[in-house]
Amino acid sequence: MSAVTLLSAEPKYAGALSAWLTAHQDSSGLTSTYSLEIVSMPEIILATLNARYWHAAFGLRYLLANMGPLQDKTEILEFGINDDSIEMLSRILADNPRIVGLGVYIWNVEPLTRLVAELKRVRPETIVVLGGPEVSYEAQGQAIVELADHVISGEADLAFPRLCTELLSGTSQPEKFIAAAVPPLDQIKLPYDLYTDEDITQRVIYVEASRGCPFTCEFCLSALEIPVRTFAVEDFLAAMQQLLDRGVRQFKFVDRTFNLNLRFSQAILQFFLDRYDPALFLHFEMIPDRLPDSLRELIQQFPPGALQFEIGVQTFNDDVGELISRRQDNDKLAKNFRFLREETGVHVHADLIVGLPGESVESFAAGFDRLVALDPQEIQVGLLKRLRGTPIVRHDEPYDMVYSPHAPYEILSTGLIDFEEIHQLRRFSRYWDLVSNSGNFVQTRKLLWSDGQSPYQVFRQLSEWLFATENRAHGISLQRLAELLFQFLTEELGRPEDVVAQNIWADYTRGGRSDRPAFLRRFDLPSVGKKRGRSSALPSRQSRHVEV
Repeated sequence: MSAVTLLSAEPKYAGALSAWLTAHQDSSGLTSTYSLEIVSMPEIILATLNARYWHAAFGLRYLLANMGPLQDKTEILEFGINDDSIEMLSRILADNPRIVGLGVYIWNVEPLTRLVAELKRVRPETIVVLGGPEVSYEAQGQAIVELADHVISGEADLAFPRLCTELLSGTSQPEKFIAAAVPPLDQIKLPYDLYTDEDITQRVIYVEASRGCPFTCEFCLSALEIPVRTFAVEDFLAAMQQLLDRGVRQFKFVDRTFNLNLRFSQAILQFFLDRYDPALFLHFEMIPDRLPDSLRELIQQFPPGALQFEIGVQTFNDDVGELISRRQDNDKLAKNFRFLREETGVHVHADLIVGLPGESVESFAAGFDRLVALDPQEIQVGLLKRLRGTPIVRHDEPYDMVYSPHAPYEILSTGLIDFEEIHQLRRFSRYWDLVSNSGNFVQTRKLLWSDGQSPYQVFRQLSEWLFATENRAHGISLQRLAELLFQFLTEELGRPEDVVAQNIWADYTRGGRSDRPAFLRRFDLPSVGKKRGRSSALPSRQSRHVEV
């Protein structure tokens, strides 16, 4: 028997053909020879452009999970920001969808604008619906918004399915701009069963236990999401158990303030502690000055590298913090950092921002030195971005804030820091990431400055020397960077060659490398030891920071 496959987005057509075949069975014998397989094609495509392949589109999975009766008519397509727009367009239109929903973010708005423009030229009748933070505020006037049919601002978990139902039924003509009401979390279906086996083995698995933020930091979109809501703890933990059963061991929590609701955060930590195995890795965003004893006791029970805390310090300047409505107790922050570094195995990723209104280079440098002294494994030096909708714009005139008009809208200059200085700090950030944050030079980095020296000043010197030597901040191989560090430490800072060589070799071989760079061959160096077992189960970057 042969099969006839009917591809259709309209079930009524499949039904009509099936009825016709039945009616003609006796006269033609067709149905005794052929079977009919009806394959429904999606009417709705959900798509976005991820910054990296290993990033999974968490928001799209939430939308698909909550499509209700339309779920079987909906498909997710994920692309990368460097993918060819025509190839993406071909995949999106292959099934002739009636609605295309796109997640728009700061990192993909420009290539998505081109994609939508091409889509509307080729298939103008296709309905384009936009959502995401980049179009949720200050939407009017954006090129991508002008091209689209509808824009949903805010959390679209329930608003998008409702809009699609209206559009497909044709019973009404919705407005172009739709402000989604804040959805009660008990009405939202969790999306975790939509992670595929490929996602689990190859991509970051995002989860969230809560939404919203109680703080009003003016540079952050979370300042506009004051209500903090938590999912039902039983439902959330049941979903986490299902992910564990499927083999997930690395979880990235996207909650803005994981340690705000202590009862919930304790329950989550205890849940994972009870199910711990050496491959477990949990990432949380934490409030820096809130770490009570009940959390400390749980945190201490996790082995080194199992937990990563992303802690937004942003600035140590109290006046700047007050100016941007960010209030934190820096003494408590320092106490908590010392606890995490001295009494736990937590991997601490701390954030500092360059270019905040009222912050000078000297103020930033003092804050950087203060943070280095607290010894987090990573310090992410980021440039201030003028995100759409954030109240940071109220400082533009009094503090001469100048931002790039193009995404990601980074600061170009302020009244206290000129463009060239900002640009040099951008290079500083890149080299710090290569040398320090990467974990490739954990021991060597300690040779850069001695007691009483400013880490900022020494690393600024290294940064400018590296750029003068290489004339680039990207594409430097690990072996070449090791050689450059050896040269800088011995020739520019006068450190003993043997000491520098021993430290660089220890760093170079920590991950199991055995090749000896040419510049180290004249030194008497130890043979390569075995790679450590525990850290091999961790993400590579965090693994390199685990103490020997």
